[in-house]
Amino acid sequence: MLPARGPGPLAFITEAQLPPEAQETLATIRRGGPYRFRQDDSTFGNRERLLPEQPRGYYREYTVVTPGVGTRGERRIVAGGMPPAVFYYTDDHYRSFRQIRY
Repeated sequence: MLPARGPGPLAFITEAQLPPEAQETLATIRRGGPYRFRQDDSTFGNRERLLPEQPRGYYREYTVVTPGVGTRGERRIVAGGMPPAVFYYTDDHYRSFRQIRY
């Protein structure tokens, strides 16, 4: 049996420290859309268990455009709550997160 993995302490990043594309995504989330990719505003399952444990459906994910990349890339914002009360940024496709302070 594998040991339980819970979230470790998360680093913080301020909204002003985010790349411009992430700031734009955050503004779009706050407006309620419209979203650029059909996968945006879908449930984020937290399978990696790096974010605090919450009921399924609590977390939603959104693409942060990466200039020069023709796919969705690796950058995302994950929002928690409805309406969102907490935001997390990943630039490595869910391998690590930083909580956004605003």
